[in-house]
Amino acid sequence: MRKSMLLLVAGVLAGCQTPMPPVDPNMAWVEFSTPTPGGKLLMAERLDKQRLTDGRFFQVTPGSHELLVRFDFEAPGGGAGMLNDPVERLCYLTIRFDHFEAGQRYVLEGRSLMFTPSARLYNAKREIVAEDRDTYCAI
Repeated sequence: MRKSMLLLVAGVLAGCQTPMPPVDPNMAWVEFSTPTPGGKLLMAERLDKQRLTDGRFFQVTPGSHELLVRFDFEAPGGGAGMLNDPVERLCYLTIRFDHFEAGQRYVLEGRSLMFTPSARLYNAKREIVAEDRDTYCAI
């Protein structure tokens, strides 16, 4: 009984994960990275003020776009002691880039320094092409 229940749960969880869609060569692809230790989640929220159904990436037409991402990260806990539990932060960052190119891959990195989040958009040559311009943190 216990084994069948575990198999059922594993099957349901596996079914919830959909594969990434194919890359369209007529579009630009933006993937995510959180290289700082406290970065937990970087997810696409809106493209040009329109809510997205899949937050794992952006796939955009060439030209100018505004990207809104959700960035969850841990910041050091408050108080005088160094052993306090970290504090969860939930922030939304807006990045605008005017020169997306078809067939190109970009990486959007979410970083945090203490309580301050930031985001940078890199092209395939690892050059910074845009940085966040608006930040709103709920927590």
